[in-house]
Amino acid sequence: MRPLPPTAALTLVVLGGVASAAQGAANAELGERVGSPVLGAVVNNAGGSLLVLAGLLVLPSMRTGLAALRRSRLPWWCYLGGLGGAAIIVVGTYVVPVLGVAVFTIAQVAGGSLGGLAVDRAGLAPVGRLALTPPRVAGALLGTAAVGLAQLGRPLGELAVGLVLLAVVGGLAVAVQSALNGRVAAGTAAAGTAVNFAVSTPAVLAVAALAGAFTVARPDWPPAWYLYTGGLLGVGIVASLLVGVRALGVLRTGLALVAGQLGGGLLLDLLLPGGPGLHWPVLAGAVLTLVASVVAGRPGRRSARTSAVVQPVPTARPAPADPTGAPRRGSAYADRPGPPAG
Repeated sequence: MRPLPPTAALTLVVLGGVASAAQGAANAELGERVGSPVLGAVVNNAGGSLLVLAGLLVLPSMRTGLAALRRSRLPWWCYLGGLGGAAIIVVGTYVVPVLGVAVFTIAQVAGGSLGGLAVDRAGLAPVGRLALTPPRVAGALLGTAAVGLAQLGRPLGELAVGLVLLAVVGGLAVAVQSALNGRVAAGTAAAGTAVNFAVSTPAVLAVAALAGAFTVARPDWPPAWYLYTGGLLGVGIVASLLVGVRALGVLRTGLALVAGQLGGGLLLDLLLPGGPGLHWPVLAGAVLTLVASVVAGRPGRRSARTSAVVQPVPTARPAPADPTGAPRRGSAYADRPGPPAG
């Protein structure tokens, strides 16, 4: 799968963020109506898994991609990216009621930004190793500050340090998920999406069973069809992240996703009946987070100053000459480039 141009990849990931906001709203309402937030997450992952199974039946590219994965012999841990998505679902279910949405969102984005810097620096994503440049660090800090701005005016819960750290770890897990899924999707995004759901769904089912979600007595399943679209939206979100990571790296992809989430949440507030309407801090946060994604993609400025210590040029033997008597280009000494500045 060839990477998209950066602008196209950013646009796709922002749209994935808008879908993520809609998915979160649908899952939350479904969980509230059936009496179990975790059960809403189960329906979300089950719906995505059914769509993936349907894709296996009708999309030759997905089957071809999975066959290529079997031949690629990737390390086993590359296939565990879906656990990151399961982790943030479970963490959010239990942390949000205590911390509130505002603190949880800020902590998650902070963890995702730190994780994005780390996995990009380690070369875990398919784009290879990305240096820890000032623009990338500035983008991560600006993105976290922008999300904090977007949460102004929202109620705060109990500031439990342990739960804040758990939310940060959830953000780190999502960054690792994006990197690993990107490696798996080297063939096709469809194959990477299938692997993600194959790993995340059993994990969510196991957590739901441990939490007693399946013991809810006769859950009242609402008839509204849009509450069951979480799986469909989830497939689109995972696919957009796979494409984004291959073109932008984990940090920029995460920031673009958050910008889309904030923008999508603002649209829901404006369009849904009884919604709170326009919230200026959210609009400003969405714009600044998108700016942060652009800033993080700028190349680091190379230092114009050379080293104070000048290394002597070896003169033990002259450069071999070609038959015309000119120094041979590409020899050990002729036209040797100087050390990179900075």
